[in-house]
Amino acid sequence: MIADRPAPAAARSIDPTGYAAHVGVMPIIQQSVETSAAEDVATNLAQDGHRGVWTSIKRGWAQQCPQCGDGALYYRYLKVHDVCPACGEELHHHRADDAPPYFTMTITAHIIVGGILLIERNFALEMWIQLAIWLPVTVLLSLWLLPRIKGALIAYQWANRMHGFGSEQIEGADLPPAEPLPARANR
Repeated sequence: MIADRPAPAAARSIDPTGYAAHVGVMPIIQQSVETSAAEDVATNLAQDGHRGVWTSIKRGWAQQCPQCGDGALYYRYLKVHDVCPACGEELHHHRADDAPPYFTMTITAHIIVGGILLIERNFALEMWIQLAIWLPVTVLLSLWLLPRIKGALIAYQWANRMHGFGSEQIEGADLPPAEPLPARANR
């Protein structure tokens, strides 16, 4: 019987009361103590298949692998690794396309236009001063936001198993078969 065996030292440090050994969960505790964080991530994904969307998006925003959070998402400014260098997760499935630049332009435009209106109303600066301030801010904000938004979008796709992330299905395979066209009457 499991409760008759003495608890290992690592498990006793986790459960000093011995309750875990009494109810028979000692092998589970011992296994979780001995496995690494990367193995825990892989085991958790394999068991329940759940991928945390917000956790993935935060990792993507930080330009890290959406699965492990350790490996770099990019090997150059916007070039995504085909495979995570830390955990081996395939990342080549992503389809970011035009969404990151669109979101970057939308966010940047709202910030810049709001700033221009605020400065114009409160300080009424000359046009050349406004241009000297807002043109570099626009460029720098766009260059800063673009890889973060792209990383968040890739992580969102990974978390929701879109475009081949986590499934071997062919895209569109979940669609029902099309109804056959009615036959034409010969005239």
